[in-house]
Amino acid sequence: MADVVFLDGQVVTVDGSSRIAEAVAVTGNRIVAVGTNQEVEALIGEHTRVVHLQGKSLLPGFIDSHLHITLHGTNKLGVDCKAPGMETLDDLFQALQEKAAQTPTGEWVRASGFNESKIAEGRFPTRWELDEISREHPIFVMRTCAHHSIVNSLALELAGFDERTPDPAGGRLDRDEQGRLNGVLVETAHMQMFEAAGYNEAELIRGLSLASADFVAAGITSVHDAGGYGPHNIRAMQQAVRAGDVKVRIYAMAAALNRCEDVVRKMLDAGIVTGLGDERFRIGPAKVFTDGASSVPTMAMRQPYTSKPDDCGILYFSQEELNAILGEAHAQGFQITAHAQGDRAIEMMLNCIETALEKHPRQNHRHRIEHAGVAMPDLVERMKRLGVIPIPNPPFFYEFGDGYIKNIGERVHHMFPARDYFDQGIIAAGGSDCPVTDFNPLLGIHASVNRKSRAGVEVGANQRISVMEAIKLYTWNGAYASFEEDLKGSIETGKLADLVVLDDRILDIPTEDIKDLRVELTMIDGEIVYERR
Repeated sequence: MADVVFLDGQVVTVDGSSRIAEAVAVTGNRIVAVGTNQEVEALIGEHTRVVHLQGKSLLPGFIDSHLHITLHGTNKLGVDCKAPGMETLDDLFQALQEKAAQTPTGEWVRASGFNESKIAEGRFPTRWELDEISREHPIFVMRTCAHHSIVNSLALELAGFDERTPDPAGGRLDRDEQGRLNGVLVETAHMQMFEAAGYNEAELIRGLSLASADFVAAGITSVHDAGGYGPHNIRAMQQAVRAGDVKVRIYAMAAALNRCEDVVRKMLDAGIVTGLGDERFRIGPAKVFTDGASSVPTMAMRQPYTSKPDDCGILYFSQEELNAILGEAHAQGFQITAHAQGDRAIEMMLNCIETALEKHPRQNHRHRIEHAGVAMPDLVERMKRLGVIPIPNPPFFYEFGDGYIKNIGERVHHMFPARDYFDQGIIAAGGSDCPVTDFNPLLGIHASVNRKSRAGVEVGANQRISVMEAIKLYTWNGAYASFEEDLKGSIETGKLADLVVLDDRILDIPTEDIKDLRVELTMIDGEIVYERR
């Protein structure tokens, strides 16, 4: 007899024929039956829990194929700049002052999620304004993109930055008219400061627990973690999963926000490759950064920004450096990937993959490109030819879409081009890039289908996909991107019992309302880990 049975629902199986069923049975951690109510009712025993769906949707558990689980969690330990009421710099300063008052002298005061475009003043705070809050605490304010930060004088001192410090390769130390550091750090300069302001292992584990609770409440059952704090991050994730503090399954990239190439080399030296682990925690691809962010923007473009005709963005590596780092990882058996937002960076990553495959041919490599933001038609064609998996971020349209139109103009019609991917037979997997944007997969599905900003502005409407395709982006395709499509990603007999129940019928409601759907129940490994009360 089954342990749990779901009856009378809109069961979106995401199987090979996109079948819609009525009922599902679960025994242990596996799905044992999918079919009609009558077929599944035969498995109900004395101790079976019966969940009456009343026509609501039952889906495979959502898979977020690119987020930063530890970073989301540790952000909750500091000041949240996205919190309601954070509308002016004075609001930020007051929150930082309150946090400083609770923080022992000399310890870091951190804030995250800052977006100057959402603040009344429309600018970053300065180093000297942060000094007024405290000169006895290093203060670190991270922009929402996680590619910029603003810090006070003590933080600059602790990181070894002063007026004589040159800009690091792939980054910038912003200065005022007198040439003084103003506290704004861009790209690799920010990444160095991020490392200096890092959390200890106990804090990382606490953050992971908080993040996991958020994710399961949103129906997320698996995540592909895109890195944060280097090897310490990987160790903390393993410990948190083993202790049961983290319920979501993790596919962990060998990556960090700073010196990512060092992390890759350490993993290679240790003989660790993609796939090591189990169904709860597994090592994923080797990952580096190649360029900047799409929302600032600092992503590397082949043609200048529409908004800045003399600017084509920032690159972290030369083609030769990128080929050497990830080429070696490929040769040793890793799945490889890179953060590549602009079309210039995407082209470099495709060059890297092509070179690696020429030197060391491998079938079914499933190499990825994280974000693959501005993917022009020639780049999409190369992705198909090389068997590359792009990882687009549909929620970016909702949060940053108006800025994309301003910054790259007509190129928004090729940004995260999900329609092109499906039409070309390319398997793309959706990710939120949380905490950069909202982790809610239903918002990602909504954005994929509607392609509108929060203000209702269309952003590349030619790339809209169907609701069923968008669901696949966040389920089966995510499983495929981690070599786990035989284990999860669809509701089929024998697969892991990772399931999510919504409060309405996702295939039947107006598409504009998808973002307002709520998760009623989340099951991971046959265990109900969340129920909405």
